[in-house]
Amino acid sequence: MNDREVAEYLLANPEFFAEHAEVLATIRLANPHGKAAVSLQERQMEMLRDKNKHLERRLAELLRYGHENDSIAAKFNRWTIRVMAERDPYALPRTIANGLREIFDVPQAALRVWDVAEPYAQADFARHVGEEVRIFANSLTAPYCGANTGFEAAQWLVPAAAASDENPAGGAAPEPAHATESIALLALRDPEASEDAPVFGLLVMGSADARRFHDGMATDFLTQIGALASAALSRLLPR
Repeated sequence: MNDREVAEYLLANPEFFAEHAEVLATIRLANPHGKAAVSLQERQMEMLRDKNKHLERRLAELLRYGHENDSIAAKFNRWTIRVMAERDPYALPRTIANGLREIFDVPQAALRVWDVAEPYAQADFARHVGEEVRIFANSLTAPYCGANTGFEAAQWLVPAAAASDENPAGGAAPEPAHATESIALLALRDPEASEDAPVFGLLVMGSADARRFHDGMATDFLTQIGALASAALSRLLPR
């Protein structure tokens, strides 16, 4: 009788140990922690304790994620209010970028908007954007998060300490490229147009921490940030 057959027999006859309690009491099992052999009951208790510890760790992890999401949601609400309260279209890009830096503690943030209405054509946030950037932005169907591999848009970035009122899009006096190790790129599309509508801008966030934005991170809140920024900035487009 092999191991499998023994296991199948015990599973098919759960009353075996009830009828042969003396066998249950005499079974000794190796202790996984290197101690002397233990009884079957003790081994079962040890397994239950290990399982409970695993569940406790998992619960603590879920609670931590819950607290983090609550914190991010509160920050998103504050940022949304700030963006909605901005009545000056010229100041709106600065408000969006500065809000990300100040509320979300994003080290670097900037944006560009193109094909804007004539009154905004000379604004700092509407400065020329290369064709490669536009093509790449149009290819984004979700936020890009990962290493800064020399993106042209990374040159727009400026840290929070260097942002000022004279820097409307948070993009003048860029930081050296090597200072931005990780980056998030959010395409801006007219929210009233179709999903494949041309992109009219690009929101960029960066950090000197290579782990701040990575390709395995959740992007739900980044997607919401991009959608709200798109809705707000759409007022700069020709109508």
